[in-house]
Amino acid sequence: MATIESQDMTLEKLFDEFYVIPDYQREYVWEEKEVNEFIQDIYEEFSEQNQYSYSEYFIGSIIVCGRGENFYEVIDGQQRMTTAYLVLCAIRDYLLNINPDEPIESLKNKIAALYTDDQGNDQFRHRVELQYEESRGILENIAMQTDLDRIPQTRSVKHIQNAYAEIRKFLAYKFEVDEFVISNLKKFYAYFLKNVKLIRVKTASVSHALKIYSTLNHRGLPLDDMDLLKNLMFAKAKQKDYEKIKFKWKKMIDLLYHSQEKPMRFLRYFILARHAEDGNYIAEKEVYNWFLKNESLCGYETEPILFVNNLLESAEAYVAFLQGNNLDGSVNRYLVNIRSLSVNVRQHLILLLAAYKLPQDTFIDLSKQVENLLFLAMLTSDRNQKAFDGMILKWASELRQITETEQFNNFILEQIIPNKERVAQRFAKAFRKLNQSSFQPYQIKYILAKLTQYIDETAWGSGGGIDDLRNYIFKLEVEQILPENPSQEVILAFDKPGEIENYSKRLGNLTLLESSIKSVIAEGNFTDKKLGYTKSKFLLTRTIAETITVGENTSIDLAVKDLKTFVKWDSKSIETRQEILTQLAKKVWDVPNS
Repeated sequence: MATIESQDMTLEKLFDEFYVIPDYQREYVWEEKEVNEFIQDIYEEFSEQNQYSYSEYFIGSIIVCGRGENFYEVIDGQQRMTTAYLVLCAIRDYLLNINPDEPIESLKNKIAALYTDDQGNDQFRHRVELQYEESRGILENIAMQTDLDRIPQTRSVKHIQNAYAEIRKFLAYKFEVDEFVISNLKKFYAYFLKNVKLIRVKTASVSHALKIYSTLNHRGLPLDDMDLLKNLMFAKAKQKDYEKIKFKWKKMIDLLYHSQEKPMRFLRYFILARHAEDGNYIAEKEVYNWFLKNESLCGYETEPILFVNNLLESAEAYVAFLQGNNLDGSVNRYLVNIRSLSVNVRQHLILLLAAYKLPQDTFIDLSKQVENLLFLAMLTSDRNQKAFDGMILKWASELRQITETEQFNNFILEQIIPNKERVAQRFAKAFRKLNQSSFQPYQIKYILAKLTQYIDETAWGSGGGIDDLRNYIFKLEVEQILPENPSQEVILAFDKPGEIENYSKRLGNLTLLESSIKSVIAEGNFTDKKLGYTKSKFLLTRTIAETITVGENTSIDLAVKDLKTFVKWDSKSIETRQEILTQLAKKVWDVPNS
């Protein structure tokens, strides 16, 4: 059994020895809030004590393993250790700024000193060294008092620079220059070294230290699940594989970070897509425990490189799908549409990640089905979200087994179509009642855009940007045919003036229109507006005001054959158009006739 040594020690004793933060550890992540809390709490304890009898202040524990005599690798605690080291550097620099003639000689030794290696050679080392590439030598440069402006700005560099700046600001505020400042600051420095304590847990190997770290966090100490999961891999990985694992892991984290996606959210969807079964819908807070219990499914201990490769590949797919792209970077119109339907919806990613290795044409077909399902669910299934989530997991477990188009077609026939048939009546009923209050304004625009696009694409094909829904959503405006703020003339002309507000908000009263035309017709009556609608290039809007015909059985005539032109605009007209849009919607979102 590996030896564990636990030692209660002051920062003075801690910084008599040398430490490295290995390159597989996470970077420095503390921000101004954590740094200020750290030094403020210590200062308050210092300032409240009798100057002749200071009490101790405990800052927690760190876990290390030995690399040589008086030389350690830090497995846990680097945030506190790095910050404490920055405090020493800041005190040194603040004192030198106040009075260069009165440095604290012992303080220099706590920042850097000679170290004798196993070969008996002396070398100058800093007490704390960061080995991960993101640091770009920032900590060493602060320790050596060199120009920091030349260091490339990474997240870690910014965090450490900001932490150092916050500590200097704190010292300047608490120890304003006066005749006693040097004396008081020296007392604080002495308290910081001699009375601030921690527990250092030392083990004989990195893998054993990582296990202790995982165990301590698992028993309730604050944790970062992403770091714990990474440590699970490093605990069993061969040291020669550390660099490969670290590179792939960092690439995954950076990819998610730049896409503004939470890594733990991605991991949750990864599990649900690749491993979870119906009835096992885990929450984000349960992700780490799931990995602990399911190593046999993932192989993060037995095959850590393969596991991190799978994670990276899935993360690349995850980000591509969120951005509306296929794996090869080409635009997937249906995934783009989903972003227009809701920027927050995520359930579809479970299905997409489960099936991302399908042939691209088949995957695009799945994307179309998924867009339709999401809209159907939003319109009809809000009362039974748990059942919908369970259905998603069931389908994901089937999709991950599918590799061929024929299998996929059978899946559509056996799973997707029966589900659509089940909700067809509710879909039609809900669509007939749609109004501006049913969804967010951008979602109402999505609905109108889909309807408008369908007619245009049926008539003219998908060229000229017709296949991009964004050309409808971002370039057109929602027009209320019966105005939102009707004039007295319009109110008196309407057949149900007492219900005019309700009718003006119904979907049947809405259409998409070019802003240049909308600004001209403004709040006029229907007779005035009709001329404007005839100027629109969008058939769903034009047909409100005029009959469109090119020739028998032409694509344009076939596209508009079920639309209706209106002579007047009353409650009956709005109800009729809403029914027309309902029947059109069933085609657009591929809903079977009930």
